[in-house]
Amino acid sequence: MVNLKIPNMNCGGCAATVTKALKSIDADARIDVDQALKIVRLESRAGVEQICAVLKSAGYPAEVQPG
Repeated sequence: MVNLKIPNMNCGGCAATVTKALKSIDADARIDVDQALKIVRLESRAGVEQICAVLKSAGYPAEVQPG
């Protein structure tokens, strides 16, 4: 489980773009988006570096959060 803070995720469209970007690297990923807190909880086979890189490329740089 990876917890990510995505500061510029402000709307449903942003959340959809983030989800689509994450699914592009792991179609089977389990993604829980909390738009109000700007947090994404993710279970994925992709590595953290790959996850952060794809989000940055999509325009949503992420900060890995503890626990």
